[in-house]
Amino acid sequence: MRSVWKCVLGLCAGLAGLGFLAAGAEAQFKNGSQPTELNIPRVSQGGSVTQRIGLMDITIHYHRPAVGGREIWGKTVPYGKVWRAGANENTTITFADDVTVEGKPLAAGTYGLHMIPDKEQWTIIFSKNATSWGSFSYDEKEDALRVTVKPHPAEMFEQLAYTFEDVKPDSAVTTLRWEKLAVPFQIGVDVKAVVLRSIKNELRNVGGFTWAGYDEAAQWCLDNNYNLEEALKWEETSIQGEPRFENWETKSRILSAMGKKDDADKALATAFEKANALQLYVYARGLQRQGNTKRAFELYPQVVKKDPNHWLSHVALSRIDSNKGDFPAAAKEMTQAIGAAPDPNKPQLEGLLKRLEAKDDINK
Repeated sequence: MRSVWKCVLGLCAGLAGLGFLAAGAEAQFKNGSQPTELNIPRVSQGGSVTQRIGLMDITIHYHRPAVGGREIWGKTVPYGKVWRAGANENTTITFADDVTVEGKPLAAGTYGLHMIPDKEQWTIIFSKNATSWGSFSYDEKEDALRVTVKPHPAEMFEQLAYTFEDVKPDSAVTTLRWEKLAVPFQIGVDVKAVVLRSIKNELRNVGGFTWAGYDEAAQWCLDNNYNLEEALKWEETSIQGEPRFENWETKSRILSAMGKKDDADKALATAFEKANALQLYVYARGLQRQGNTKRAFELYPQVVKKDPNHWLSHVALSRIDSNKGDFPAAAKEMTQAIGAAPDPNKPQLEGLLKRLEAKDDINK
């Protein structure tokens, strides 16, 4: 048994001498050997970091060597040679969907992350092999992508770390930080394409069996001015499932965005026919907040026609009277609204009543 142990130590020492095992922060034992049988803490401890962009996650798994008083760049990490960009097993980076790195396309997947440091320029390597130890078995033929970036001086990081910075709706900058150096590379995502694929997949599940699922899908496209032709088809599917104010109103906005004004007006008229007092009041009030006061006051009387006894019908009449300057009539309608409104709404209405009693137009 003792002879076997000596062989293990000898093999580890030999590998260390050949550069297969790094000394210091990357070694497990003081003699430079690595454990083979036991799961015990490593000097360079594992870490991971994840950043979401849109619906897509980027995750980096790595081990964190320490500076430990060493001269890192050009010494511990030589210039011009492939480096594992961490310690121990491959540093890996996983993209849940297709991305661009420094503007170059890279397919979804998990990659071994390697780097070639230099004083002025670094090469970032994404290898199809993500299951090796370090960079010792790295093979350039397995490269999926290489990009070059510029390092820059930065604050001190004793332990190597990866950070995500300058996070935007469709991109983020991934940065390796160690010692007093930062190495950034930008990752971009076609968020609209990712979301559209996700929506189409979700419509094959529970969301595709409801009017609301297709309406939400169409609304997302409309909000992003994207895929409008298919959005219109989705909205028509929603209407076929259950014709409602919501989907007819969305359809009118899609048609308007497509430049089909007459069709949009007809769809909106149908939406108003389907609307109840609450929906019509909320729609009119939204127009008023957006500055389309004229159209809002054309719709407020229709709220009353929908349901003259609804508390929001009294609010609509109060707004009409307040706009005319008839504050006593407006206060009377508001008092009736307060009497019929749900308790959570009463405080706001009471505040409006106080303004009317002070002859303050509640529409301003």
